[in-house]
Amino acid sequence: MQTTDHVLMVRPCRFGFNAETAVNNAFQKPGGAADSIAAAALAEFDAYVELLRGEGVTVEVMQDSISPSTPDSIFPNNCVSTHLDRLADGSLRRTVVLYPMFAENRRKEITKLLAGCDSEFEIAIDLGGYESRGLFLEGTGSLILDRERHIAYACRSPRTNEVVLREWARLLGYEYFLFDAADSAGTPVYHTNVMMHVGTEVAVVCLDAVTDAARRRKLVEMLEGSGKSIVEISLSQMASFAGNMLEVRNSAGDKILVMSATARAALTASQISFLESKLKIVAPELTAIENAGGGSARCMLAEIF
Repeated sequence: MQTTDHVLMVRPCRFGFNAETAVNNAFQKPGGAADSIAAAALAEFDAYVELLRGEGVTVEVMQDSISPSTPDSIFPNNCVSTHLDRLADGSLRRTVVLYPMFAENRRKEITKLLAGCDSEFEIAIDLGGYESRGLFLEGTGSLILDRERHIAYACRSPRTNEVVLREWARLLGYEYFLFDAADSAGTPVYHTNVMMHVGTEVAVVCLDAVTDAARRRKLVEMLEGSGKSIVEISLSQMASFAGNMLEVRNSAGDKILVMSATARAALTASQISFLESKLKIVAPELTAIENAGGGSARCMLAEIF
């Protein structure tokens, strides 16, 4: 299945600017009183949860704890992913993956997630050992998944290493396509999920960010070959989180495309019209979270399959 109607979100208690991640996350913006940022982020989080639940999406909320300090716990999709595949004999295989994280203070999030999850989150694959070698792969921040065709798209960065990616692909039976991408200033894109999204019918991608022309053409070929209609976004739209989207389903099976209000405002009328011809757009206000955390709507959702 490409999409789910069940997501995990982590309610923050001390959300704020994380200096450890800012070294390679150009989307983060320092400044502002810590208490004000934390309060604004908490209000945005709660409203986001209620918005999704109002649309018929099942949202499991885990409350973060004060100690140890985990300022980025609001982005659980980097730490864990779940996968549900039908085997040749017709049985279902559920796989849970834990990921090696670039920032040391983000590694503490995984311990909290495990402590707060119930027995259904049995670990199958733990890639955390790569951290000691300085090699990282940050979940569905690093990986854009075509789950139906078992293709993973990823842009190379300090947080997305091919050695770990190759092992991940081997263990989960995926093909992967790795490329280099940069923003308008030439800074490498830190997470693939800020520049592209792949859903059941539509792929949203900032092709201008892909630095090699041959890889850019190959990316288009693969997306179109897998039956996706491409919505191309610009570098400036990417900077407004227009690539940070996730398609989910509600309890009735209706398709929903989640993005932030910032991202929606950055899209053109024709882009919105095309997307709305395929699914419903839901766009929460997440400005405080985006500015301090450098992540947006998609980053806050860990899909549960």
